Amino acid sequence: MTTVTIVPMRPRHLDALMHHEHAMFGTEAWTRSSYRAELADTAHRTYVAAEGSDGVLLGWAGVRVLADEAEILTVGVVPEGRRQGTARRLIAALLDAARAGGAADVFLEVRVDNEAARALYESEGFASIGMRPGYYDSGRVDAVVMHREL
Repeated sequence: MTTVTIVPMRPRHLDALMHHEHAMFGTEAWTRSSYRAELADTAHRTYVAAEGSDGVLLGWAGVRVLADEAEILTVGVVPEGRRQGTARRLIAALLDAARAGGAADVFLEVRVDNEAARALYESEGFASIGMRPGYYDSGRVDAVVMHREL
């Protein structure tokens, strides 16, 4: 098992991240310029990266905090980083950032057909509170809206 360290995400992570973004997120993939804009908004957004002991990017995640609400914007774990607790560590870092930013509630959307992610979020205390029809894949896949209190 690889040692995983959670660090603040920096522009230097983008080359490795972009290598995986489209393969993992398909039509929902973000662009490099989108990530640069997200990283630039340090007043409301926190992004973290998971690195292996060799410094290789294993995952990334981001959260936006506005007033007393937070929204998890993205969580991605590369195949080599899966089944090692990487996603749990990323989510924990986002929840810590949300608390530090004054959030009392955290929301997220997840594809209805992503059973592994839904199970992970449920195990982290999130509950389904609604649906967003046609939210993903150009209107072909619904999103489950999930929530948890901090």
